Amino acid sequence: MKLIKIYSLLLILMMTVSACEEMLNPVNDYHSTYDRVLADPIWANGVLMKAYSQIPKNSLGVNDVATDDAVTNDKFNVFLRMATGEWTSIFNPVSSWDNSLSAILYLNEFLSIVNVIEWKWTNPSLNELFTRRLTGEAYGLRALFKYHLLATTGGVGSNGQLLGIPIYNDFIKPTDDFNVPRAGFAESVADIYADLDKSLEYLTMNDFKDITSGALPSGYETYSYSDYNTVFGTRQTQLLCGRAVKAVKARVALLAASPAFSNGDVALWEKAADNAAASIEALGGLGNMDPDGHRFYVHWLADDINLSQGRDQGETLWRTANGNSRHRETDNFPPSQYGNGRINPTQNLVDAFPMVNGYPIDHASSGYNEADPYAGRDPRLALYICYNGNKVRNITITTGVGGGTDAKDSVATSTRTGYYLKKLLRDDVNVNPVSPSSKKHYDVIIRYTEIFLIYAEAANEAWGPDGTGANAYSARDVVTAIRQRAGIAQPDDYLSSITTKEDMRELIRNERRLELCFEGFRFWDLRRWKADLTETAKGININRTSTVHTVVDVESRTYDNNYMIYGPVPYSEVLKYSSLIQNKDW
Repeated sequence: MKLIKIYSLLLILMMTVSACEEMLNPVNDYHSTYDRVLADPIWANGVLMKAYSQIPKNSLGVNDVATDDAVTNDKFNVFLRMATGEWTSIFNPVSSWDNSLSAILYLNEFLSIVNVIEWKWTNPSLNELFTRRLTGEAYGLRALFKYHLLATTGGVGSNGQLLGIPIYNDFIKPTDDFNVPRAGFAESVADIYADLDKSLEYLTMNDFKDITSGALPSGYETYSYSDYNTVFGTRQTQLLCGRAVKAVKARVALLAASPAFSNGDVALWEKAADNAAASIEALGGLGNMDPDGHRFYVHWLADDINLSQGRDQGETLWRTANGNSRHRETDNFPPSQYGNGRINPTQNLVDAFPMVNGYPIDHASSGYNEADPYAGRDPRLALYICYNGNKVRNITITTGVGGGTDAKDSVATSTRTGYYLKKLLRDDVNVNPVSPSSKKHYDVIIRYTEIFLIYAEAANEAWGPDGTGANAYSARDVVTAIRQRAGIAQPDDYLSSITTKEDMRELIRNERRLELCFEGFRFWDLRRWKADLTETAKGININRTSTVHTVVDVESRTYDNNYMIYGPVPYSEVLKYSSLIQNKDW
């Protein structure tokens, strides 16, 4: 009897274990696995597209409210918190560490499989072309993410050495060692250059346009027009092309030559100028500067872009489209236009715009009138910033006393400085909740104006205002073209009066400030220049009759100039990995 009970107990136990095993090892429910990536080119391409989705827009993010160019009326804004004393290695809204390293690892994974995927098994010619283009894209994208990582974390380490980034050039498996030290800054730059050069072996300067006659690009002469256009033609618009790779190379060279990362090495400035010139020549030279490049975002230019025909503005080197939307306008229109007035340009930035005759407002020859401060100014001021008496959606905005909700400090969504943002916004968008309308917008990754300004800055440092090196134009030539396009009266007597490298440097930096404002450059420009980070953000009070204009302090900037020219490595990463050296004093 006992024996029967024991057998029964064992039988029940076996049945229970069997049921548990089924629960722990469920039957195949046809979920996709990594094997599908290797077998299906659409899924394999998804690995590359994941990296594309992580590209930072507008350089390093819209962080101008953490600089002397803007403040925000959103008291919870992370950049406001940064600027007023909360920036640490634990709280770092401008960090690109996680995003960049994640993208780099995806790209390493893609590069490990790109040559084994049958991208077009029915056509060997197309298969070769897809492999070549996708390889070039992956190397170029990896360089771009390494650049962002270097720009945000490169700096003098606690060991006193100029450090760069941890270099990951292979796909890392879970069992591999993640405790990789940061390479030296120069080694990091060389590694990025190597990726860019590798990318240029595969990508063409054709900018993804169909070719129907003449020679195909070098290295692709043996392919048919049809096959080439299928892989490198118009349908690939918005992917990384050779011209964009050259532009990234110019960015890297400028960073490496900048005061925060070099000791005035002229050779580095020459390299930056030459790399920028190579990108400009791919456009067709200085003479092909887009006459509307400084207002690339206005609705009649945005609407002129035709994706189906691959047509783009001459200003936009590389961009993405985010479709119809109105969130930018909702965030930044004045409250009378149903906006939240989030980004408020400062008096500091307004004062940086010269008069239309080209002279700075504090120059004796400027003709500036404090009682009428917006009269006779550089046309870019009215284009980029809404000031008292300026218009938004063809409606006059009053930011002084008597302006209702638009007046400075009136309600929670009013400006704190006396100014509202206009740049990047479309004036044909309506955010009135009763009758809202949306329009298409574009996120610009690289503009040609940025490349022109890189050249001007580097050429001036390398050869002075009028030197050209081996190129066809000087820093002065570029600045002349930019200011003339902006509407500065000609002849530009102020520019003509600039004769020294030091004075030209000041002018070029100011032009960069104006042309690239609210595109996320200023935060990192101030740091690579080793400039003062603590300039108080100012605004303006205007009386009811608009005759008295009083400049006031709005918000302090709490940075330490001794070490905050460099961003920190995330504190959590330094805790996890003993080989990672933190930047000094972080």
